Amino acid sequence: MPNKKINRAVILAAGDGDRMGELTTDLPKVLLPRNMQEPIIVSPIAALASVGIKHIAIVVGYLANEVKRKLGDGTQYGVKLHYIENPHYLGGNAISAWKAKSWTTGEPVILCMGDHIIEPNMVWCLLSTKEVTDTLCIEYRPTQYHIIEGATKVALFEDGSIQDIGKELTRWDALDTGVFLLTERFFNAVEELARLRGNNIEMSDVIRFMVAQGHRFDTCNVSECSWMDIDTVEDLELARSKGH
Repeated sequence: MPNKKINRAVILAAGDGDRMGELTTDLPKVLLPRNMQEPIIVSPIAALASVGIKHIAIVVGYLANEVKRKLGDGTQYGVKLHYIENPHYLGGNAISAWKAKSWTTGEPVILCMGDHIIEPNMVWCLLSTKEVTDTLCIEYRPTQYHIIEGATKVALFEDGSIQDIGKELTRWDALDTGVFLLTERFFNAVEELARLRGNNIEMSDVIRFMVAQGHRFDTCNVSECSWMDIDTVEDLELARSKGH
């Protein structure tokens, strides 16, 4: 059994998916079908539901009503879905995360990306970590499903906590999988950084900001788990061909 009980999760689904071209003209990327049965975003919903997290906030922006119409109240997935609007969805994804701050009521939450295909064991591993601290699931052994050039890389201290993070790192130890355990400290850091830099801030910007302030950001090794970031049409085609 996991060491901790977390009852809520947040899924980011506000982006416009511009790298998908015409596929996202009338449909948000998270609703693109990854197989014949279900859209991409069902993967993180199902993963969360499988470990007992039933209250999930979906942060929406681009074509928000389409997401709401398709997913409904979550009954069909065995969860309760709540929708949070982010009118600034063209900014960085950290702003989408911050929009969920009041909904978290100060409690720690799991955060996932709506355009990532993940397996339930990733969330299970995260819930089994020793402490309730800000934590990122990381991949030490990238596969053919992980496009290194566009991935967010993570450099670690010897104790496994994050030293640096970003797409442009030349020396790194692992990849960011997009699955987090977040505490109120993270949401407060987003708010502080947004006052300094505006809405164009990413999750990795906030982590670097926290580390620079002396806050530890832990990691969880999920290299034994299967996951995939659906960023381009080619990614989607690969996921479909491999049955992800």
